Amino acid sequence: MPANVPETLTTIEQLGFDSVWTAESWGSDAISPLAWWGAATTKLRLGTNLIQMSARTPTATAMAAVTMDHLSHGRFCLGLGVSGPQVVEGWYGQRFTRPLARTREYVNIIRKVLAREERLTNAGPEYPIPALDGLGLGKALNVMTHPLRADLPIFLGAEGPKNVALAAEIADGWFPIFYAPKHEELYGPNLREGFARPTARRTPEDFEILATVTVAIDDDLERAYDRLRPTLALYVGGMGAQEMNFHADVFRRLGHEEAVDKIQNLFLSGHQADAIAAVPAAMIDEICLVGPREKIRDDIEAWRESRVTTMLVGGSLDTLRTMAELVNG
Repeated sequence: MPANVPETLTTIEQLGFDSVWTAESWGSDAISPLAWWGAATTKLRLGTNLIQMSARTPTATAMAAVTMDHLSHGRFCLGLGVSGPQVVEGWYGQRFTRPLARTREYVNIIRKVLAREERLTNAGPEYPIPALDGLGLGKALNVMTHPLRADLPIFLGAEGPKNVALAAEIADGWFPIFYAPKHEELYGPNLREGFARPTARRTPEDFEILATVTVAIDDDLERAYDRLRPTLALYVGGMGAQEMNFHADVFRRLGHEEAVDKIQNLFLSGHQADAIAAVPAAMIDEICLVGPREKIRDDIEAWRESRVTTMLVGGSLDTLRTMAELVNG
């Protein structure tokens, strides 16, 4: 676990940061550290970026969200994601089928729990409540702990066009893991499609876009690129199979087809070092803030002018202090 997290949270709260976020893959879960460390904060929004839906039933996730919202006095934000087949099937032992339908049903169940208007039932087909093939003794229940907020914000992680449209329709915000401000019109049609649906919850004006922006501050620009190349090579080359890698697909849509194919081929054939070296600087610059302080100050302007409402940045305390100065300066 990271060291000095309570001290870091106290400092970033004083620096004016808006929120703190936890994630899960197949190691630490997202809720436990957020509850533990979040107890030392008073103003920061506490969110998951993100909870993997296959890790918990919708009602278990709703119970955790209700609990966290009470503990934080209304500061909790629920971020959800469907993940990918490698994790869903390989770690959770669940089927990776019908991800869009599963997401819609999952979120709908959570909204019913938060609304607490009637005993919970759901026809399925993914999450029938009560269960259809059990002993037949199940009964519809209502959450015993009254939710603090029926409108607790739910954000969705989404990369593919259909998932982005779904997020715009049923969620309060969207986590794009790789967002490129200069290519953001690529996402425009999908967002507009979601907002135009009759069941849309939000409009473009009150919909949050919370983009992960990796930061590497270094006067040596090439050294800064080298710090980020291994992570991008892993996502593009190793996070998924060659025939299904949602992260790689994002970079293809951004125009890096040739580089993506090269990275994937090298990574999956066991040449990870060559795959890392093959990550071009242009790919990094489009989605990250990298290089000397002055370059980053200039590059932040593209993010200010974009649709992004919150930049999710990480790093050392020195990095976070610097980012607070550059954003607010």
